Amino acid sequence: MQGGSVRKIRCVGGVTHDTYGRLLMIRRAHAPGEGLWSIPGGRVEAGESDAVAVARELLEETGLTVSIGRLVGTVTRPAPSGLYEIHDYECHVVAGVAVPGDDAAEVAWIDLATFTTLERTNLLTEGLAPTLRDWDVLPRA
Repeated sequence: MQGGSVRKIRCVGGVTHDTYGRLLMIRRAHAPGEGLWSIPGGRVEAGESDAVAVARELLEETGLTVSIGRLVGTVTRPAPSGLYEIHDYECHVVAGVAVPGDDAAEVAWIDLATFTTLERTNLLTEGLAPTLRDWDVLPRA
């Protein structure tokens, strides 16, 4: 890579709570993070806005149609060929029933007790719990 620049791969995620305060999460079916729980999301495709990419990824991975709200935060994670630059947005479900699809082995509405158990047993993607804690978007129930 010229000039020491690192290739950034733009990604998005959807931070979605239900009316009970539970957090929508998926168990990843493929690398990176295969078998681990995370929030749904993925790469932004050429020509897509973040909002379009978030809506597409959530529909593909969870079967849910969502409206996109504010940017919750941005993180970078190592990628095989650079860095994933992940922009996570607040989402609200407008239609559908949560079912796993595409890259998701499972989809679930996770309460705080379950989230804490997943964290304690190392079943969350790396850095997820402290990031969500810092952003104050952990499950609320």
